Amino acid sequence: MAKRILVVEDNDLNRKLFCDVLRAGGFTVEGVADGEVVLETARNFIPSLVIMDIQLPHVSGLDLIAEMKRDRTLSHVPVLAVTAYAGKGDEERIRDAGAEGYLAKPVSIGPFTAAVKKLLGIQ
Repeated sequence: MAKRILVVEDNDLNRKLFCDVLRAGGFTVEGVADGEVVLETARNFIPSLVIMDIQLPHVSGLDLIAEMKRDRTLSHVPVLAVTAYAGKGDEERIRDAGAEGYLAKPVSIGPFTAAVKKLLGIQ
């Protein structure tokens, strides 16, 4: 059965790119642009991995990660945080919120795919 990946990204081009790359890799993918529906979508989709943009309208990706990690049905799901804000201390704050992985934008396909496979335990 294909691994399921939830892509949370408000930028349409980035979301499409991430989803297309992941689908080409054989994953089942659901894309979400609105941070306000992430938790409900994740509970219904039951992902193996969540790729989370940090800068979202209406809600912070950091807050969503923390909420996921407090949720009984989602707490085990690894999170790969992807952000354009890669300043000093950002990675530490993102990991402290509960993200297991971190990539700074712009994201190259090779490191992106490697990070996804690592978090999913795929060689």
